[in-house]
This record gives sequence, structure tokens and C-alpha cells, in this order.
Amino acid sequence: MARKFFVGGNFKMNPNTVAEKKKLVELLNQADIDSLIEADLDLEVVVAPPSLYLLPLKDILRPEIQVAAQNCYFKDSGAFTGEISPAQLKDAAIPYVILGHSERRTLFHESSATVAQKTKAAIASSLSVILCIGETLQERETDQTTQVCSAQLQAVVDEISPDDWSKIVIAYEPVWAIGTGKVATSKQAQDTHADIRAFLAKAVSPAVAESIRIIYGGSVNKGNCGELGVQPDVDGFLVGGASLKPEFVDIINATRK
Repeated sequence: MARKFFVGGNFKMNPNTVAEKKKLVELLNQADIDSLIEADLDLEVVVAPPSLYLLPLKDILRPEIQVAAQNCYFKDSGAFTGEISPAQLKDAAIPYVILGHSERRTLFHESSATVAQKTKAAIASSLSVILCIGETLQERETDQTTQVCSAQLQAVVDEISPDDWSKIVIAYEPVWAIGTGKVATSKQAQDTHADIRAFLAKAVSPAVAESIRIIYGGSVNKGNCGELGVQPDVDGFLVGGASLKPEFVDIINATRK
């Protein structure tokens, strides 16, 4: 089954000024990616700015590139100061939300159960979810990668239906490779993605495992995206720091023949 290649840009808490935001939008709007997106609909590009810039960016960004929120809560409304609800994102026509990023799990102490609740709520509001999973360096070095990723996914399996997985893109992001300059080798990425697919085949269904997109994140740049992108179970990238630079266009174009 052919899976549409997916490239996401997670801007995190950047850019810092409106001028920097405009410069970044100009770069994306002028980039030579039309043919990739329009030809056979074989590419999907999504960027996730800080919540302050979601609607302004959506209004000025070329229509071929979608926007995503970086987080949302699992309640649709209420006394939850500082949060954004799935219902609000839906009303604002924001199609995607990133959930479970390692920075949310570690810095803000979100458990896998909380991430699963958020995923269920987002899907109930017709949002698509970029679901992040991944292991620490210690867990990698003690051969716990498969166990950790499976446990993070199992929490979501327990909350949603098999049909709901069509609204999810899984982002495998080894914690030890995020913002560190370290990158999983193409073999490490491929092996872990294949293990994720094998887990889903058993925990959900072979059909879901075959159709779901599993993308890689962790210090992706124009120098390593080519080798990573041709792996059979790597269906794209979630890009951090490089998504704020001109090389993001090179990463988007990584599969250009």
C-alpha cells in the first residue's frame, strides 16, 4: 500500500518576532514544492507554529501547506487557564494537532494516559493527530526501545477505536536525538518503525499497521533526510530546528526524483 509522504515542521516556541514569522512564511510560500504536492497527491506538508501565530499563519500561508497546533487539552471548554481545546481548534479550521511530544512528556509531565485522553478528544473533534512516541538514551542503550514505544502506543490503543487510527500519523522521535544533533541511523529508524508497525498489527489490525504513516523526528536535516526517507517504513519526517531554516525546503523535497 502506498502511503502519502508526510513532512511536518514543529516550530516549537519560535519564531520570536512577527518579522521572523513573515520571513519564514515568505520562504515557504516561494519554495518550489508545488509539483510535489500536486502531482499524484503524493506529499503532505504541515507546520506547527506557536498558538499565538496559528490563525495569522493559516491566513497567509500557501494553501498547499496545512497548519497544526502544538498541543491541546482533553476538555472542550471550562476553567482551564492557558489551554486550547479540540473544539476551539476545530472551529478555527486547524486540521492537525501534535500530541505526546517528548518535551510535553518530560518538561510538563504528561503521562501516556494523558496523551491518550488528548488523542481521543482530538479525534472526537475531527482533528488529525501527530502522535509522538520515543525512548530516552538510557532506554535505547538497555534495549527497551520496542517496549517503551509499545507501551506509549498501548495507552492510545486502549482509548480509541480501530477506525480512529486513520486520523493519526505516528512520529517516532527518539528523545536522545531531539535537538542534540544526534540522529538515529537509517537502520535504527527503519528497525524501530518496523517494530511499531508489527505492534499495531497485533494490537489493532494488520490493515491499520499497513496503512498508518510512521514518520521520523530527531535532528532531521538536509544532510540525512535523503537516506532516512527511502527506508520502506519511514513515511516522512517531523522536523524541529531545521524547519525554521531554508533547508526545510530541501527536506520537503527529499523524495523528489
